[in-house]
Amino acid sequence: SYENVLMNQITTKPKLLDQIRIAIRTRHYSNRTEKSYINWIKRYIKFHDTRHPSELNETHLQSYLEYLAVDKKVAASTQNQALNAILFLYKVLGTPLNTELKIVRAKQSDYIPVVFTKEEINSVLGNLTDTHWLMASLIYGAGLRLSECLRLRVKDVDLATFQIFIRDGKGEKDRVSVFPESLIEKMKAHLSYVKNLHNEDLSNGFGKVYLPYSISRKYPNADKEFAWQYVFPSSKISQDKMNGSKRRFHQSDTTLQRALKKAINRSGIHKTGSVHTLRHSFATHLLENGYDIRTVQELLGHKDLRTTMIYTHVMKKGPLGVKSPLDN
Repeated sequence: SYENVLMNQITTKPKLLDQIRIAIRTRHYSNRTEKSYINWIKRYIKFHDTRHPSELNETHLQSYLEYLAVDKKVAASTQNQALNAILFLYKVLGTPLNTELKIVRAKQSDYIPVVFTKEEINSVLGNLTDTHWLMASLIYGAGLRLSECLRLRVKDVDLATFQIFIRDGKGEKDRVSVFPESLIEKMKAHLSYVKNLHNEDLSNGFGKVYLPYSISRKYPNADKEFAWQYVFPSSKISQDKMNGSKRRFHQSDTTLQRALKKAINRSGIHKTGSVHTLRHSFATHLLENGYDIRTVQELLGHKDLRTTMIYTHVMKKGPLGVKSPLDN
């Protein structure tokens, strides 16, 4: 198989792909980033007939990126993702490449986010139940990304002050968002269920949760504490691929995605909505309610204000808040 050819071709101590994984985990990158980088590196090596990356240079990188843009017609963000993965590869190898490449860039599309109206939000939530309803409500009510919702720990939800603390969000940034007051009682009941589930795991010899290496080293027993458990734990205990231990992870991202897709269809909404549409709707509705765009930027965790500005194009008042002269 190609995998065997690749692994035999690039044998080092440790093997190249293992070196990449170690480097990624040392930097505390997310599992999603690890999978993405590994896949792009495999594709890059396969494109060049499984030659070892040390035999390739800037010219080879340039030809691959142009292949993605011209032949595969990938989006600009996809091309940049591939570039970042390959540059990371050479950083690990200790032979960084010249990044001033004259390559054919994929066309940057003018992205306008899909946004649900408040009526559509209510309809979608009305077609969800139990944990899926709570997760979707929290994502919309606090402007979370799906991954941020899944990785929430019990200690990060402060019901007394109506705050949610998002740790290691996109770009490894921490931030604080608002916790919807209307979800207080539902969340209390849910956390009570999670507490009972955790106690049951402990009595069965489990109960340890994944912790970043620095935390587990500093606080050896923290992985059994309720405060560190996931707010939305998986329904089953599974094996940790990194060390073979059995533990309860957070829910899979696909469970809510599938449930929300069904809820959108049942609502009769003819938009290409997704879980992320709830976050888009959070930002747009706050702006429509008169909140300052800087406040919305901070709640969303956007580094650049221009990213938040995109929501002014989809406000109910019309693009950029302009009212049609026909309506005057």
